[in-house]
Amino acid sequence: MLRTLLSPRLVALHLLVIGVLVSFTFLGRWQLGVFESSGAPRRAPDPAPVAVTQLTQVGRYVGVDAVGRKVTATGAYDAANQLLVADRVADVAAPGGRAARGDGFWLLTPLRLADGTVVPVVRGWVSSAGDPATAVPEGPVTVSGRLRPAEQTDDVQRTGLLPRGQVATVSTAELINMWPDARVRDGFVVATAQEPPSRATPVAVPAPTIGGGLTWRNLAYALQWWVFALFAVYMWFHFVRDTLRGRRQEPATPESAGPAAPMEA
Repeated sequence: MLRTLLSPRLVALHLLVIGVLVSFTFLGRWQLGVFESSGAPRRAPDPAPVAVTQLTQVGRYVGVDAVGRKVTATGAYDAANQLLVADRVADVAAPGGRAARGDGFWLLTPLRLADGTVVPVVRGWVSSAGDPATAVPEGPVTVSGRLRPAEQTDDVQRTGLLPRGQVATVSTAELINMWPDARVRDGFVVATAQEPPSRATPVAVPAPTIGGGLTWRNLAYALQWWVFALFAVYMWFHFVRDTLRGRRQEPATPESAGPAAPMEA
């Protein structure tokens, strides 16, 4: 049987099947990768900046299509009501709370607009509450940044009670209670530029994205290639089995039958 399996014809078949298996496996994995990447968020169109008053209102949630939009706002900061968002890093998308305990603070300052409403602004990040960059500039300021929806109070795992003047999230519902005399617009602005300039470290904020749609066709292609690979193994098995059966059923040759017995007189 071993001699049959190692015959030139079957050796060529073995190599061909191995090549088919490797090729079809990689082709299937490639199509699976295309399927997986199709579901990743894609960068959405990034329109020019607009006034924050066009996208936010008092008592109405920030629309989904407004999240991440570039906005501008001009007003005066209310230094007396500035808050520190505890346990945060300089990235708005990074987890906070217990996951970033002791990593620093966002500077959350109310910006009072000309119409009397207030927009919460994350002016930047500092490593400690005593950093000189926490000082709030006086007089008129112009802020450019990106709009974010209000955080939920359970968005982070809290580290316990915080000192006075510190919060764990930028929650509009919580800010309304902490700034009772202000008409707070929903959401908050993460500043990317300010005039006069801020000395705090800017907080990274992503551009708007749109969810990707999974291309199920590529998943079907991946499964198809792997089915082809299994079919190649199936055909190889049957071809080898039939070849071995055929060799067993071949009649014995005179040489293999041994010397003939002498005839009696």
